[in-house]
Amino acid sequence: MKIRANGIDIEYHVEGNGPWVTLSHSLACNNAMWDPQIAELARRYRVLRYDTRGHGGSTATPPPYTLDQLAEDARALLDALGIERTHWVGLSLGGMIGETFALKYANRLQSLVLCDTTSRYPVEAAATWDERIRSAQSTGMSALAEPTLGRWFTEPYRKSHPDVMNTFADAIGATPLAGYAGCGRAIATINLTERLCALRVPTLVMVGEQDMGTPVAMAREIADAIPGAQLVVLPSAAHLSNVEQAERFNATLLPFLERNSR
Repeated sequence: MKIRANGIDIEYHVEGNGPWVTLSHSLACNNAMWDPQIAELARRYRVLRYDTRGHGGSTATPPPYTLDQLAEDARALLDALGIERTHWVGLSLGGMIGETFALKYANRLQSLVLCDTTSRYPVEAAATWDERIRSAQSTGMSALAEPTLGRWFTEPYRKSHPDVMNTFADAIGATPLAGYAGCGRAIATINLTERLCALRVPTLVMVGEQDMGTPVAMAREIADAIPGAQLVVLPSAAHLSNVEQAERFNATLLPFLERNSR
């Protein structure tokens, strides 16, 4: 389904019944990234998953984008759907949007789950993002698939799950260049660590033990900054820990949501 919010068309899906849970995906993915979570979540919750600006079925406006803009997209989507409060589960870019949203609209959140994400990058990281964007501009998004999958999943998982690799390679290749460039440069600017101490939202931070893009140290920094935050490191997982270790991910996520839904 699509709805007009914050000046763009946003693709979204709603499944299940119960307290609201909103799922926000990684760069160069779409809402299908959360397929391994939907069946279990929808038994107890009303689950909203949506495509970020410039991804999937949502409008790809010309860059630049900002994390504030992406958080406003989420706020406008919740408003359009009449959702007053929700749990937020975001991975990578989705976690950065969640941090930004929480700092602006903490009263709209029952809890915050930040997965394989960061609250800041060093200044030199901007050059890495510029290089990736230039590569996509010169050779196309599909050329990014192999190196990206190498960061997203451990080697044993890649070798044993070729069907999953094909699915995510297709998602990367289908991502509009405008969306990749806009969100990529927004990611490079994140600098929220010093502000996170203001949050009083129950927070769970999860990270794959072998995540190279947003490693355990970045997750620990977030958990240390947010009062009362819980940190869980998932073994045998890289960046898309919700896919590679779906059972462990769900077994951590669901009890946390249950505790904070009462």
